[in-house]
Amino acid sequence: MAGTQDTVADDDALYVLTAVLLTPAQFPSVLGDDYVAACGALALEPYAEGYGLVLGQDGSGARWTVVVDDVSLVAVAIASWDCGMEYDLSPDDRSVVCALPGWPLAVAVAAPGVPAPHDPLPDPEAGGEDPLALAPPDTDMWGPAQRRLGADEVAAQWAAWREQVDDETAYGRPAGKADGVDVKVAESTGAAEDGQGKPGQGAPDVESAAEDIREGAEKPEASEAVAGPEGVAGSEGADSGSAPAGRHPGIRRALDEARAYVAAPPPPGRIRSAFAPGGARTLRVDGPGWSLVARTDDIAFALLDEEPGEVLPIGRGTELPGLLTALDDMAVRPA
Repeated sequence: MAGTQDTVADDDALYVLTAVLLTPAQFPSVLGDDYVAACGALALEPYAEGYGLVLGQDGSGARWTVVVDDVSLVAVAIASWDCGMEYDLSPDDRSVVCALPGWPLAVAVAAPGVPAPHDPLPDPEAGGEDPLALAPPDTDMWGPAQRRLGADEVAAQWAAWREQVDDETAYGRPAGKADGVDVKVAESTGAAEDGQGKPGQGAPDVESAAEDIREGAEKPEASEAVAGPEGVAGSEGADSGSAPAGRHPGIRRALDEARAYVAAPPPPGRIRSAFAPGGARTLRVDGPGWSLVARTDDIAFALLDEEPGEVLPIGRGTELPGLLTALDDMAVRPA
């Protein structure tokens, strides 16, 4: 995955370590709830074509993020690396938009033969006005960035998380057991008896998920809270002024705001759709203080800013399928 690019700091070579896409359909969620916010975090214009972010080190070992507008080249490199193939990612100088100090993501590798990764030294010609170096989020706290990283990991490890909720519970039938976890369905439109699930016992082995999430947040644990058969915005008996007894108000708020997206489309990237087995789609939907991960043919999971480290399953019920279909219809998809 290593290549060189002579664009950083006095023509010093950049040793490429990895790259990511920054487009409406694919962007590092750690940067924001949508594509516009992600571009804003890097002081970039949110062009529809998007960008590629090339992360590497210069000859002194300093971290740099080089932004390029040759999205296709970066996409080919990522696809090649994902297939275990070598690819020398060397964008043309004319495609370079800017070079930003630091990395916005945690990178576990380093370039051989150069000093350990570190932030670049201040530029003496900048007069003390150097931009702050980019850095991954603090893993010792829970906030929007960690919540979004957790949702990304739930999407990536869907099968492991889904195994913790049995079909009887997911589809709103009487309480049952899910792989050793006592999962209770609250009455009618409820979530958990205490309104917020706690980490369940007997969870499946999701060690690989834990390792990834530790880079940006503590691993969200599976919750015992499962929204009931009508646990979707607009269900009968819902009161817009207050959440019914047993329903987590954060889940109600997230579903209400997700439903509002159907009537008033949000900024690009708030709703993203990706391939899932069996002809289904995996949805990632974000909003202020919440993230949803769902399969169009199954249930959803919610992560909330006010519930550190919790993953809250939402039963499919009668209205969730229609909501997911409507969101999928308006979602941006990878090319």
